[in-house]
Amino acid sequence: MSVIVIDGSMGEGGGQILRTAIAIAAIAGKKLRIINIRAKRNPPGLRPQHLTAVRAIAALSGGSLEGDKVGSMTLEFEPGSIRGGVYKFDVGTAGSVSLVLQALLPVMAYADGPIRVTITGGTDVARAPTIDYVREVLRGLLRMLGYEFSIEVRRRGHYPRGGGVVVVSVDDPPGGFKGRDFIERGKLLEVKMRSHAVRLPRHVAERQARSAASIIESRLGVKPVVEVEAYPPGRDPHLGPGSGILVWGVFEKTLMGGDSIGEKGKPAEKVGREAAEKFIEDYNTGAPLDRHASDMIPLYLALAGGTYTMKGAKLTSHAKTLLDLLSIILDSFSYEIREGSLERPFTVVLKSRGL
Repeated sequence: MSVIVIDGSMGEGGGQILRTAIAIAAIAGKKLRIINIRAKRNPPGLRPQHLTAVRAIAALSGGSLEGDKVGSMTLEFEPGSIRGGVYKFDVGTAGSVSLVLQALLPVMAYADGPIRVTITGGTDVARAPTIDYVREVLRGLLRMLGYEFSIEVRRRGHYPRGGGVVVVSVDDPPGGFKGRDFIERGKLLEVKMRSHAVRLPRHVAERQARSAASIIESRLGVKPVVEVEAYPPGRDPHLGPGSGILVWGVFEKTLMGGDSIGEKGKPAEKVGREAAEKFIEDYNTGAPLDRHASDMIPLYLALAGGTYTMKGAKLTSHAKTLLDLLSIILDSFSYEIREGSLERPFTVVLKSRGL
């Protein structure tokens, strides 16, 4: 079995390198050795959420690990075969469930039968897409690539307590993906938003929603469909406290979103404004993929095989690192940025023969 060696300090040098590399290694059935893991982070090395992701992939693929401990800067992984079944994983902190799912979702598509995964951790935390973004935007985009799965948020988890519970199920794993271009988005059909507050007064979620809705209406001339998620005292199952909001647009040919989370001392109005302004900033680029999707979708297109053109709202350092990593880990993958630069809208052509 050939061994893929990846330098974890490449590009932005974060956990995305680890998550992507181990997911592809499991799918392709290749041994993996990663060195200098998160070398550009403080502290460097594996953190609990990264351990959850790699141990989960090892479990799903019947694989083995060496170096899987907190702080480790080297990891070796040898996969087996990806199996269906029922699995449970606990980050053990408020580490992001969404980032763990970034690693697990492509792997689950190749299971040999129905698969259900329950993850406990942080559903709405800083420096990661919220779980609402994953279930409303990313899930819709992956459906366009032939990948159907369900997400049930049984309990939200916020920093520092975590405790969120998310169940992801794939009833009929497709064993691959259908590639397509993301060039046009078509007409904007509607704008939706979900504003939540747990272990906090209902007015927090309402104020977030009002703030976001007023910006969407004034700048886009669209009245959004608003959902407020809040719980009366004594009937709130969350550990909390915490809040957040997702604003997303449904287009004829795509979906786009902008999210924000509450923090101690951060006014609810600011939380709503941040989410709306992220959405509008990406919307105004004319691209069909927002900043989050721009660093997630290339992996699926590379696995699908073919030549595809993708326009993204922002070429983040995460997105550029992902493209470079795919070039290393997949022999047949190449890309050409036709337009744009870091932190700017971009157009990229992806070429791959798949696995």
